[in-house]
Amino acid sequence: MKKLLALLLVLVMVVALVACGGNGNETEAPTNDSQPASDATEDTGNSDTPVGPDLKVAVFYYTYSDTYISSVRTALDAQLDALGVTYQDFDSNGNQTTQNEAIQTAIADGYNLLIVNMVTSGSSDTAKGIMELAGDVPVIFFNRAVDEDGVEASASVLNAYENIAFVGTDAPEAGHLQGKMVGEYVLEHYDELDLNGDGKISYAMFKGDEANVEAIYRTQYGVEDANAVLTAAGKPELVYFDANNTSGYQVDLNGQWSAAAALDYMNTNLSQYNEGNNNMIELIICNNDNMAEGCISALESAGYNNGTGKTIPVFGVDATDSAKELIANGKMTGTVKQDAEGMAAAIAQIAKAVGEGTALKDAVAATAESNTEMYSVAEGVATKLYVAYAPYTA
Repeated sequence: MKKLLALLLVLVMVVALVACGGNGNETEAPTNDSQPASDATEDTGNSDTPVGPDLKVAVFYYTYSDTYISSVRTALDAQLDALGVTYQDFDSNGNQTTQNEAIQTAIADGYNLLIVNMVTSGSSDTAKGIMELAGDVPVIFFNRAVDEDGVEASASVLNAYENIAFVGTDAPEAGHLQGKMVGEYVLEHYDELDLNGDGKISYAMFKGDEANVEAIYRTQYGVEDANAVLTAAGKPELVYFDANNTSGYQVDLNGQWSAAAALDYMNTNLSQYNEGNNNMIELIICNNDNMAEGCISALESAGYNNGTGKTIPVFGVDATDSAKELIANGKMTGTVKQDAEGMAAAIAQIAKAVGEGTALKDAVAATAESNTEMYSVAEGVATKLYVAYAPYTA
């Protein structure tokens, strides 16, 4: 009997040891509802070095419906999956109140790093409000400006907190690249674009979000820089198609930069401005590819940009997959690449460093140094990382 009791005691101890011998580095399975990207993103050295189990990330998107933001989300999910990070995605549906409430819930649930694509772009008050909600929890803002200045080195929000960073783009850069691209194309094809033979090129401009810093600079430099190319060659400046519109652009009233808004505008425009009336819109400049797609749909319905007849040049920004396909098919002329994979890789690299105990400022600096062609730190703002734009044509 004593031998039997001893044997049972040994068996109980073995079972207990096995039950307690799990991997202390296991992390909770991601609870997001998205799938990892199928295309490999740029190698940042992340995937071979998983972070510890203490990092719990909440990612807030201003809306899932934005095509470019959707591509960032897919790429970022893939990066965080590769790191083995516990994370949750939140759709703010274009509502800042919804986003703020989700942030409060995430903090209460123990998330210790917030990655925020702010709904109200360019609002320092909104950004400060989010920082107050976050308290000691570090916040990485991305894509949508957190300060009215947006570009200026003063960056009142970014320089006011220690546990804050921003990953985005140098707002004027896309406008400069697009303007140069437009100007050079118009100069090369001037006579064929001048459909009514008046010696001038009339254009339409689709701004997107009225208050968005990126939209403001793209609207300005997309035209100014094109005019600089034209006037340097002795050609007249571009003329906005509707003389009664003193703003010189049309804006998505819902702030969604949507194809639907651009389609509605262009259908209305073409009912009044067309070759039959001898006042056809001869050039279209859009501040993102979604709106460019909407314009192209309207043009196709009117008999243009279908690959067999006349093509009205359409330019966008983002270089989405659908825009690249339109360019390859000759229906769209050019765009400016806003690198979704590059932005996601930078965010993930900074998040990884934060999970390892690195200060945000040092994490931003290290990310910039890891790829100096793609990334740079804004002058005077040590926690602001720029992701480079690039022109894209056929």
